[in-house]
Amino acid sequence: MPNSANPAGEPAAPGAASSLAALDTVLADARAGRIDIPALAARFRSATAASALPPRYGEVLERILSQLESSALFSEESCSFSQTDLYDALADWLAKAQAYTAKS
Repeated sequence: MPNSANPAGEPAAPGAASSLAALDTVLADARAGRIDIPALAARFRSATAASALPPRYGEVLERILSQLESSALFSEESCSFSQTDLYDALADWLAKAQAYTAKS
């Protein structure tokens, strides 16, 4: 049955919450320089592909990841996208995705 947290009424995929929870560590590792941006993007795409998030979450994630991947091609000073701001946007997206799966 649809509800405000899950309008389609679809249950969250098994393990979706734990997959998204693991992304907190991935994001922290990227911020600390322990993993590169392509690896971060791949991990986020992989973890969210199996989740039952609405399509809009995927669209927003792709926009953030695309900008982050573009920012990796240039130095911080020469790119119009601030990696710090994009990491913050990714953290916000992740918090909302985790909240969504917790309610589902």
